[in-house]
Amino acid sequence: MNNQAKINIAIIGGTGYTGKELLKILSIHPNVDKIIVYAKSSAGKMICDIFPELLGLVEDSVILSADDLDFTSDVYFTALPHGESLLYIPQLVSAGKKVIDIGGDFRLDKPELYRQWYGFEHSVSDLLSQKLYGLADLTKEYEYKYNLISNPGCYPTAALLPLTPVVKYFSESILSISTAAYSGVSGAGKSPKTELLMAEMHGNAKAYNLNKHRHEPEILQELIKSGLGNTPFCFSTHLLPIATGIHCTSIVHLTEPLEQDEVDAAVYSIFERSTFVRIRKIPPEVKWVVGTNYCDMHFAVGADRIIVTSVIDNLIKGASGQAVQNMNKMLGLDETAGFQINKHFSLTN
Repeated sequence: MNNQAKINIAIIGGTGYTGKELLKILSIHPNVDKIIVYAKSSAGKMICDIFPELLGLVEDSVILSADDLDFTSDVYFTALPHGESLLYIPQLVSAGKKVIDIGGDFRLDKPELYRQWYGFEHSVSDLLSQKLYGLADLTKEYEYKYNLISNPGCYPTAALLPLTPVVKYFSESILSISTAAYSGVSGAGKSPKTELLMAEMHGNAKAYNLNKHRHEPEILQELIKSGLGNTPFCFSTHLLPIATGIHCTSIVHLTEPLEQDEVDAAVYSIFERSTFVRIRKIPPEVKWVVGTNYCDMHFAVGADRIIVTSVIDNLIKGASGQAVQNMNKMLGLDETAGFQINKHFSLTN
């Protein structure tokens, strides 16, 4: 696609947190001409009635009903609760439209896993093999051959980006991997929940969904593709008293010692051309990445383990930002289009 070409965008389910971030990014995207927002309960309202803070930053327009979805846009983003994207995506794909699903309806490759982890039968399981799992910083341009992109989850993005090079190059030396991830409460969505009230979370931290978090099979699926095999993997999730951000610590236990230099070389070989990955000399902090599409990571190699830390903004790198990054690569556009970045930033800091 010509970098000067203009495209029309539709966002289905565009009134949640990820929808707001999509609007902010796409509104300054040099290739985007028009944005249409579809929703259910918010249909008929103006965009800036839902997001007053966007007044003057985005073009205000009426939110249309998802029941009246048309097929005139070039790219469709779906940001819907689990299971609801299945109502729209098959029609859009059949119509030849390019679709990026920010939800979880196409992340897993096996339909039976949806029954086990999501609690529903996948109604269009044939599309699971006709999609690209778009972990954008690891996906090559030539792989964008499908019209359907499944945008990775926020936890999987934070865990997989740093773990993939370690697994790819050192799988035979890995005894087990244990990942503990910590998220701000915006990861649970916009619907009100008592346990997420500020009065409940202020000064608090807690684990949740242990042994049953829906992102666990997604992470394991992609690690196995990178060469993990039957190596034991453990994943635990926690909530922090912050609104936005994810901190992820993975401990890779080794069967034999590795050197810091060889791990660093492996990581650099994967990410040396990645604009949105920053390899840090010290463990990164959440506040360094909030409001950005960066993933910051650090690798500390010990005698029998590698401790990997990474941070992302769960709503941007873990959702809307990566979705736009995937759109850019899908259409052959500048990968950084729509983002405000310093292109002269060094890979390490």
